[in-house]
Amino acid sequence: MQFTDFGLDKRLMSAVEHLGFEQATQIQYEAIPLAMQGHDLIASSKTGSGKTLAFILPAMQRVSRNKALSKKDPRVLILTPTRELAKQVFGQLKMFTSGSSFKAVLILGGENFNDQVKALEKDPHFVVATPGRLADHLTKGHLYLQGLEMLILDEADRMLDLGFAKELNLINERADHRKRQTLMFSATLDHAQVNEFGKKLLKNPKRVAVGAAHTEHKDISKRFYLADDLVQKEALLEHIIEHESFQQMIIFTATRSDTDRLAQALAAKGQSTLALSGELSQAKRNQIMESFAKGQYKILVTTDLASRGLDLNQVSHVINFDLPKHCEEFVHRIGRTGRAGNKGDAISLVGPKDWWSYKNIEDFLQQSFTFSDIPSIKVSFKGLKPKKAASDKTKENEKVKKKSEPTKTQNKKVKKINFTQDAGELPVLKRKQAKPISEIDDSEQGS
Repeated sequence: MQFTDFGLDKRLMSAVEHLGFEQATQIQYEAIPLAMQGHDLIASSKTGSGKTLAFILPAMQRVSRNKALSKKDPRVLILTPTRELAKQVFGQLKMFTSGSSFKAVLILGGENFNDQVKALEKDPHFVVATPGRLADHLTKGHLYLQGLEMLILDEADRMLDLGFAKELNLINERADHRKRQTLMFSATLDHAQVNEFGKKLLKNPKRVAVGAAHTEHKDISKRFYLADDLVQKEALLEHIIEHESFQQMIIFTATRSDTDRLAQALAAKGQSTLALSGELSQAKRNQIMESFAKGQYKILVTTDLASRGLDLNQVSHVINFDLPKHCEEFVHRIGRTGRAGNKGDAISLVGPKDWWSYKNIEDFLQQSFTFSDIPSIKVSFKGLKPKKAASDKTKENEKVKKKSEPTKTQNKKVKKINFTQDAGELPVLKRKQAKPISEIDDSEQGS
C-alpha cells in the first residue's frame, strides 16, 4: 500500500514524500488506518518493521485536522522504556514537526530537570518521554494531561518489565477522559502483564499482530558456537573479528564489567571500539551513540541498553557474547542488524551458563539450531542434560526413603519360637494377677 492511499493531510503527505517514504510496511498498512479512525489500538510487530511511523503519522494527522482540547496541555504523549529509544523516536518525530507550527520536547531522566521545566512551560504539542521522569514532572505540577488527545506507549512490555507500572498508572489517571485515544505497541501480545494493563488503558481496542516474535527474519542469518568457558568465548570472539568481514558490529554482554573489560581488550588489539553501559551519564551515552551512528567506530560493546529502538543501518554483525535471560531480548538484540533491507549476521556464543537460555530461545523461536565450529578451537562442552522435573525428583526421593526406612516388623523385636518343640517344652507365660474387687479404689472404678 502506498502512503498516498491513507488520506493524510496535504502538509503531512508533503513531508512524507520529501523524506522519501513511498511503500508502507505491513504494520503501517494495518495500524495507520485504524488509528486514524480513532480506535484504541494494541499492536505488535517484530523489530525493524517501521512501527514508529505507524504511530507518528496518525498522531500528526490528529493534531493537524482536529481542534485542540486544551491550549496549554500537551496533545500527544509518547512514552518509551529507555532514553536511547526516546531519542530515536524524538528524532523521527522532529522530521515531521520541523517547519510546522507544532512544538515537541524530549523529557528524559538523567538530564537537567530545570531545563525541562522551562521547556514544558512553553506548552509543547508533543512530549516524548521516559515514564519515570515524566511522572516526576506530573507530581510537581509542571504539566497537566487533562487535555491530552493521544497517549502512545512504545514497547509497553519493556516498560512493565522494567518496573514502570506505578508511573504508567499515574499517567493514565492524570489523562483519564473519554476523548483520549491510546495506542499501545508491544514486542508481543503474548504478555500477561501487557494484556492485563491494556484492560485499564484501552477502550474496545483493535488488535494488530504482524510478524510474531518467533517469525523468521529473512534478512538475518543466525549462527551458534559452543564454548567451554569465558577464555574460550574470548578466543572465539577474537577469531570472528579477525576473519569476518563486517561494516559495524555490536557485542552484547551480560554485565557492565564484561562490557568495559572486552572493550578495553579489543581496543588494545587495535580495534576501533566503544563501550556503552547504564552507569554512564546521559551526555556521555549520547556522545557514544552519536559517534557510533556516524561510523567513527566499528565495534560497540554494550549490555541490553542498546538492544531496542536504535536504527543503525550499518550494523552488519551482532554478537551475543552472553545470551540474554529473556527470549524476547534475543529477538531485539539480533534485530539491530539486517535493517532497511540489508543482510545481517547474528552470532551467539553458548557456554554452560548460557545453555538453558539457548534451549529456551529454541522453544521460543520454534526452531532447532545446529552448532558451527572453528577447527582451530577445540571445544569439549556439548551441552547439559535436561533437568529432571520437580515431580520426578519427589517420586525418586520417596522411593529411596521407603527403601531406607525399616519396616514395622524390623523395628519390633519378635521372639523366635521353635515349632519343632513339643507343646510341653514351650515356656509358660505368667499372667499378672488381677486385684480383688474389694481392693480397688473408688477412683479406679467407672462412674
